[in-house]
Amino acid sequence: MPKSWTDDAPEPMVLHEHAHLADPISYRIKRRLLGNPINRHSLADQRLSKKSAFGILSSDCISSSAYGGEQILVALIPAFGLAAFAIFPPMVAIILAMLLIITFSYRDVIATYTRTGSAYVVAKENFGTKVSLVAAIELMFGYIITVAIQAAAGVAAIISAFPELSDFKVQITLAVVILLTFVNLRGVKDAGLIFVLPSYLFMFSMFTVFGFGIYRNINGTLPNYATRSEGLLPLGESQGLISLAAGLLILKAFANGSASLTGLEAVSDSVPLFKSPEHKNARTTLALMALTLGTLITGIAWLAQKTTAVPYAEGTPTVISLVAKAALGDSAFGNIFFYIVQAGTTFILFAGANTCYNAFPNLVSMVAKDGFLPKRLTQRGHRLAFSNGIIFITGGASILVIVSGASITALAAIYALAVFVGFSITGLGMARKTMREKVSGSRKDLLRLALHSLSGSIALITVVILSAVKFFEGTWIVVIGTPIVAALMLNFNRQYMREREALLLTASHQRATSIARHDVSVLVDNLDLATIGAIRYARSLNPRHLNAVHFVIDDRWAETISAGWAENAAVSDVPLILIDCPDRRLPNAAVDYAIRSTENNGVELTLLLPRRSYSRFLGRILHDQTAETIAAPISQLERVVATIVPFDVERILDGGTRRNALIAPKEPVREVKKIAVAKTQSAETAPVGHYNENILPISNATWRRRAHVRGQVTAIRTAPSGGAPKVEVEIWDSTGGITLQFLGRRGIAGLEVGSTLCAEGMVGEAEGSLTILNPSYEIVI
Repeated sequence: MPKSWTDDAPEPMVLHEHAHLADPISYRIKRRLLGNPINRHSLADQRLSKKSAFGILSSDCISSSAYGGEQILVALIPAFGLAAFAIFPPMVAIILAMLLIITFSYRDVIATYTRTGSAYVVAKENFGTKVSLVAAIELMFGYIITVAIQAAAGVAAIISAFPELSDFKVQITLAVVILLTFVNLRGVKDAGLIFVLPSYLFMFSMFTVFGFGIYRNINGTLPNYATRSEGLLPLGESQGLISLAAGLLILKAFANGSASLTGLEAVSDSVPLFKSPEHKNARTTLALMALTLGTLITGIAWLAQKTTAVPYAEGTPTVISLVAKAALGDSAFGNIFFYIVQAGTTFILFAGANTCYNAFPNLVSMVAKDGFLPKRLTQRGHRLAFSNGIIFITGGASILVIVSGASITALAAIYALAVFVGFSITGLGMARKTMREKVSGSRKDLLRLALHSLSGSIALITVVILSAVKFFEGTWIVVIGTPIVAALMLNFNRQYMREREALLLTASHQRATSIARHDVSVLVDNLDLATIGAIRYARSLNPRHLNAVHFVIDDRWAETISAGWAENAAVSDVPLILIDCPDRRLPNAAVDYAIRSTENNGVELTLLLPRRSYSRFLGRILHDQTAETIAAPISQLERVVATIVPFDVERILDGGTRRNALIAPKEPVREVKKIAVAKTQSAETAPVGHYNENILPISNATWRRRAHVRGQVTAIRTAPSGGAPKVEVEIWDSTGGITLQFLGRRGIAGLEVGSTLCAEGMVGEAEGSLTILNPSYEIVI
């Protein structure tokens, strides 16, 4: 184009948005369901405050109180009868002691691993790869089961209020799982805002129930339930506690009750979701979460004992609904508030399931980055959530719901085992870390060592108990499944390592010199516009030799092509080579030709394969995919490159309208905030000076005048290492874009794509676009 100093040169312009491909229908449906995509630079806006984080992440933990105590009674009552209510308080006390120890241990984990304190990270640093894989697997199992069990428990709360829905338990649970998936695919922050209120509603409603229960207990109006009603668990006979059988039954009850502590690990796994300072906010949230859980476990257990609330064999009505009904009474307020309690219980359980949609994708993303899971689990989706991880957990939870019939009892033991394996690895891993790093026998170091050793040991004992007494009731899935999944993950890692080694850039490959003897051959099966386009592209490669090759599988068609080639002036400089293909196996013939053409080690060959693109449906029926079939084996040869040159036939058939249909104006990912600009003089009246103080919209920048602009960095181009040092930075605001050129530099410290930059200097021109040369600049933090 004419240079800027010539008379007939067009005036340089700012950069403008260009047309982009129109969205396919699948993308339009996604955008309609999930909303507009979120700009990746707004990822920090998706972080959670302590208030939101408590509502989201604590829900998994505190919701366990809705069924943890009930599961203890489910094991004790058929074995000990009404004596179970005497054994119940000491078992709850043991659970609370474990809660206290594990909470303090995890607070130290978060303080030590300030970015993420999951069992996987702790194990990887302190025990190595294999133990870390076990931790990752148990965490994944735990999160998947959490979604299933919490959704099932929430549906059980609904059925407790509306028993006529009991026949649709599995279907309703699956619908809840799908709804949670949809909400989380919209983004972490949207999911959090939805589930913050239910968490506080549940706590408020339960504390109200406790208040009413204490008041009615004092004045003697708190009722006792009948213990032999229809549908209740059968009462066992009282027996001594010294026998082996009694001991095993108590251990089974303890194993059931340990489910009350599940969810404590969610905060340490989700530290990156918190606003800065992440670890301090996470520790505060964990402490509040544990305090709330302890209060709820104590209150529900006390009311269950006082009212002799025997669980139902079918699981509904639930114990928490029974104690709420007893505490609130039969008054009009009591009946109304009972439904509020059930709504709070339902939503907190659903919110507990939702917690895993935050923690699980972050966990599998970390594991996938280390090469033990498919890399696609590291990709953020439409709304900056790890969409593949969300779909992964949805599929696993749905299978469990269907297989278990949405049974809480069937899932609770598997759930607790997976979680307590993580507790034990984390506690023992932190103990080992403390021992390695301890430089003196200070009291603080000894207390930390004792805390983590006790936490890990208690959890390990619980793991052994769960594995033994609940093996045939479901924990075999974890015991047997863990080594199988670990072997699969190790196989993934070996494959990634082999691929990485194959692509490793060695010293002999680092000299990216130009190929002196580069030949190009165009594979021809017809003489048409697609072939001419490929020949035109081949000439642009400046090859040493350019040939057209036709593999003969039909003699008459070969003669037709040869005759047409000789008569066509567009290919008069390109020789046509006819090669016999007697067995009609074109890929074999192409490979043989490529090998013969590159017998000399100094020659590289590029094979161009014209590919005609037709309509998606009829094109697949009426035409073959020969180009792809030939390119696949060619790519395995050294010094040979197969390049497919596409040619859109459908566009010609549509009279050129297809391009217009495919092209649409680009829509911004998110509305750009208008920058505040000072009122400026017009370009004609503004004085030409050495500095422009006022920030201009980029579209107002004027050629040959100074401009002070502010925008977001969208592209950074650096000169090759062998060339003159230069950095070009493209910045945009809501009105347009402009290029900044920094000569004599190979980089700008602190500048990255997505940064906000202020720049001031004289506006010049490069290739018809406005450019500011060597501006003064400021990176806006």
